[in-house]
Amino acid sequence: MTVHIESKKEDIAEVVIMPGDPLRAKYIAENFLTDYKLVNKVRNMFGYTGYYKNKRVTVFASGMGIPSIGIYAYELYKFYDVEKIIRIGTCGSYNEDIHLLDIILSTGAYAKTYFPYLFSKDSCDYIKSSNSLNKKIENVAINSNIKLKVGNTVTSDVFDLYCDKDSFLSNFPSDFLAEEMETFGLFYIASKLNKEAACLMSVVDAVNDKKSLTSDEREQSLNQMITLALETILL
Repeated sequence: MTVHIESKKEDIAEVVIMPGDPLRAKYIAENFLTDYKLVNKVRNMFGYTGYYKNKRVTVFASGMGIPSIGIYAYELYKFYDVEKIIRIGTCGSYNEDIHLLDIILSTGAYAKTYFPYLFSKDSCDYIKSSNSLNKKIENVAINSNIKLKVGNTVTSDVFDLYCDKDSFLSNFPSDFLAEEMETFGLFYIASKLNKEAACLMSVVDAVNDKKSLTSDEREQSLNQMITLALETILL
């Protein structure tokens, strides 16, 4: 047990699927796993361990923001011998080539954050994801006829819709596909502990798409992303 996780060491699989929302972790367990059990409920940050097609896997929520995912990623990697974490989440995009319900695979995350310096006096604003894990995800996507948009993303400490757009965009290179609030923290912790991390995101807000998504559309896109992540752990 750690300060934030009540699970026994044997309760956690070596591969973790990590949504941000605890209720999404519950949804995944109930709809995609067999023989699952609740292994963490501290702070209502739900974690479940079960089986996907006979492969043991843990689904563990991260909460919102770099500090929250930083805590859970560190403790899972360091104290529970987790080797791989695939984050699955939602994102927004200012990129004209990205549209609602696109699925994005992040090859690396930019961030303007003090997190690396506070953690280990690092000065960095870009961290790559696991190339080998990304290749597995891409292969599964090809075999499943799932279209991926692959490239760099941005992790922000503020919800970008609540700040000035031009000011926000001026902080980052122009080549990023989408923005969210956790991925840099995951990639950074993985790099410090010599572990693997990847991130899949479903686009739920795009600057060029003004339509509102129905709940069915959101669920279908999220289910496709969840399935992609789970099929990847079989390789």
